[in-house]
Amino acid sequence: MSGAEPTRDIYAGRSSVCRNCGALVGAGESTCAVCGAPAGVAQSQAQQQYEPQSPSTRSLADPETMRFARAVLTRPSTFTFVFLAINVFIFLLMNSAAPGGSENHEVLRAYGAKYNSLINGGEWWRLVTPVFLHIGWIHLLVNMYSLFILGPYVEKLYGSARFVFFWVATGVAGVAASYFASGAGMHSVPVLGRFLFRGGDGPSAGASGALFGLIGVLFVFGIKFRHELPEGFKRAFGTGMIPTILINLFIGYTIPYIDNAAHLGGFVAGALCALFVGYKRPGQRASVAVMWHVLQVAALVVVVAGFGQVARHMGEARARFALGQEIVPTMDSGTLTAAVNYINALNGGQEAFAAAINDGNVEYAGQALAALDAAPHLTAESDKLRDELKLILARARDYAPVNRKERQTRKEAAEGEQLLADMNKWNERYVAWVKTEGKGYGLTVREPPAPSTTLEEQRDEQPKQSPSPQQQGGK
Repeated sequence: MSGAEPTRDIYAGRSSVCRNCGALVGAGESTCAVCGAPAGVAQSQAQQQYEPQSPSTRSLADPETMRFARAVLTRPSTFTFVFLAINVFIFLLMNSAAPGGSENHEVLRAYGAKYNSLINGGEWWRLVTPVFLHIGWIHLLVNMYSLFILGPYVEKLYGSARFVFFWVATGVAGVAASYFASGAGMHSVPVLGRFLFRGGDGPSAGASGALFGLIGVLFVFGIKFRHELPEGFKRAFGTGMIPTILINLFIGYTIPYIDNAAHLGGFVAGALCALFVGYKRPGQRASVAVMWHVLQVAALVVVVAGFGQVARHMGEARARFALGQEIVPTMDSGTLTAAVNYINALNGGQEAFAAAINDGNVEYAGQALAALDAAPHLTAESDKLRDELKLILARARDYAPVNRKERQTRKEAAEGEQLLADMNKWNERYVAWVKTEGKGYGLTVREPPAPSTTLEEQRDEQPKQSPSPQQQGGK
């Protein structure tokens, strides 16, 4: 029997057997669906053409991998680029909102960054909106590049409806994990605290939780479907992603401000999604269950509703001052020494500043200024600190009516930011003075309440720690 290639006319309209691998080739098909060889090519000829000699070339030309890739990766990835565009657009809005842009804490607060205390206060949307916010250009570029690389794989393997649900659900899971980890009060635990828990209630934002969710999806996908995936995809996904996962978690451990809790929360959520959801196999019909379209729309509605709340409350974002380290005398507070009177006056000035900045309340400002005027002389540096606090408090008193406005201009918001910056610098010099000259007067620094304590709770506790502004005014 001749080994020459049969003519197309002979085999037209009939099924045939692939002479390379023995698989059945359907009528009218020009190539084998299993090995990719043209129908009718002899085994020796096919081996010569489709089995390159070097291992590196063989992996590139693996016909099964190429067939799978052509069938899957030619699908659209529309929502990957929609989400990418939304992230960039919001970042540009933040950068134009105020000096400092996306790195300005008040801009982050206004646009929906995660603050535990605000979520506790009922601002639920801060579990959703942080997924679309970024802090600085480097943060944005790294995450958007990762979305550009990972997003199309997940969207093409699972379809746009599932991808949208995965992105929003895993992103929210990452924010929720960060919320619980930040509020656990375990950031001081050796090793584990540095790896998983964060102290304080600073702003948290970024798409990294959702990106780790995509990594979790691809990791489980590669393991769950390993028996039906071609070699090229087995190497890329599943256990092939372990180095990427470990490297990113190590980076999160070494850089304190990276939130590993959010990463792990997103990863676990993505892994669970992939564990129970099948992917769209090559040649599978494009129809998608109604349930997934409902979940897709629901996820998008949640995002839109979240940013609707951001827009609604945008004017309520204000420069806020949290009471920090408190200076207290170590001697009997009933003894009216010069140091006690001086410290009470300065502590009262800080409380009055917080009331004016945070609540627009100037009730205590006049009494606090009078107490500062009456504060005794200790050293030349202590007099300078007292006079500087008087000026800052007077500015805060004048700013308070502006702070009560529903919406502030950019100039007014910048004024509030400058007040905060000046007060924080003053407080640093105040603490430094106590640790040097203040020691001679029996003064010490008392740490602030636990990070999860809200400003209102701090104020409730404050009268127990030192005299209130009313008490100070009466001396």
